[in-house]
Amino acid sequence: MAATATATDLSNLKTAVAGLDQISENEKSGFINLVSRYLSGEAQHVEWSKIQTPTDEVVVPYDTLAPTPAGATEIKNLLDKLVVLKLNGGLGTTMGCTGPKSVIEVRDGLTFLDLIVKQIENLNSKYGSNVPLLLMNSFNTHDDTQKIVEKYQNHNIEIHTFNQSQYPRLVADDFLPLPSKGNTGKDGWYPPGHGDVFPSLSNSGKLDALLSQGKEYVFVANSDNLGAIVDLKILNHLVAHKNEYCMEVTPKTLADVKGGTLISYEGRLLEIAQVPDEHVGEFKSIEKFKIFNTNNLWVNLSAIKRLVEADALKMEIIPNPKEVDGVKVLQLETAAGAAIRFFDKAIGINVPRSRFLPVKATSDLLLVQSDLYTLEDGSVIRNTARANPENPSIELGPEFKKVSNFLSRFKSIPSIVELDSLKVAGDVWFGAGVILKGKVSIVAKSGVKLEIPDGAVIANKEINGPEDL
Repeated sequence: MAATATATDLSNLKTAVAGLDQISENEKSGFINLVSRYLSGEAQHVEWSKIQTPTDEVVVPYDTLAPTPAGATEIKNLLDKLVVLKLNGGLGTTMGCTGPKSVIEVRDGLTFLDLIVKQIENLNSKYGSNVPLLLMNSFNTHDDTQKIVEKYQNHNIEIHTFNQSQYPRLVADDFLPLPSKGNTGKDGWYPPGHGDVFPSLSNSGKLDALLSQGKEYVFVANSDNLGAIVDLKILNHLVAHKNEYCMEVTPKTLADVKGGTLISYEGRLLEIAQVPDEHVGEFKSIEKFKIFNTNNLWVNLSAIKRLVEADALKMEIIPNPKEVDGVKVLQLETAAGAAIRFFDKAIGINVPRSRFLPVKATSDLLLVQSDLYTLEDGSVIRNTARANPENPSIELGPEFKKVSNFLSRFKSIPSIVELDSLKVAGDVWFGAGVILKGKVSIVAKSGVKLEIPDGAVIANKEINGPEDL
């Protein structure tokens, strides 16, 4: 598409966008800027011969970080420099929910948002600090989130919300915005990826307000990553070394197919989200490249202001083709991790796997609701009784895809501390107090309702019908 669109197309697009009164001037100029960059075909040309494996100085092993200061006053001083920002633009549609994903109940009746609030409130109460929580919503989640945060009014935490940009989807055929063709509903628009966090923080006025309060660092993370809690060792390291940007990376497991990798390139860190096919082999063979971006990012607020005002954050553009009511559309997005190359003294920190615990599907929900984890001050803590450092792999059939269906099929979540892998498909129902161990496959034959009785212990077994129990 970039090759076929012309200067006339861009001129027509600008005229059409100027007439969209649903979005701000900042959003209009941001969108036109993004499309212009895309059409110019600018790309990050990486010369593969110049790629270097990052040293421990730039991708710092977590266990080499200095310990957190012991005194409560020093900790309070550290925390008073910090803001926590959760990316809250996603809907729980893949899990069959209609509102913001952050209000799905995760454990003990508490939602993602409840847990986040508890964690920060606990820090503020313990150290007398004032760490505010910012929620970056999209136009999809804004209204619901505004209602939800009201319940935290009397908590020991300041909560601020702001919206990321709202951009029009582009019609692939003629490169005009979908809303200018009469599709003015939500389907005509899209939020342009979490790379938009930096300009949106500035455009909302929140960035200047935070700087005026003496805040120095923002910890950005996905609202569905239960492992993304405030880490004082990381914050202490960044303040001490005056790092402008830090990406938490963690070693890949077999389950990880997504996630950019950090490389050293011409004296800077770069996130490589996609490795060209001809270079995949060499990447796989280098141990230090077997890490990926958790999307837990720590960024200096003054540096964000400097780079946004200079319009310097030209992150790699991710074209995302979609279809709306039979019309082929394009949405252009950016990712926050790709901004690493624009910041001075940027580093990665190779963190323990426990800091990456996303809940993207009901199979993840099963893990975090099980006896593999307990809750402590809003944080999800792993059960030390599990010997294997990796979590069991869990594959649930379509009958379990929606949260409501998932919950109805378990009288209680089975014990999985000694489980290696689980596959469940078909019309399967679990009784209370079930224990699963080793490799378990429960695939009901077509037309068979398979009920696992209360208290059943299933170890290294394949079950297809009641006769196998």
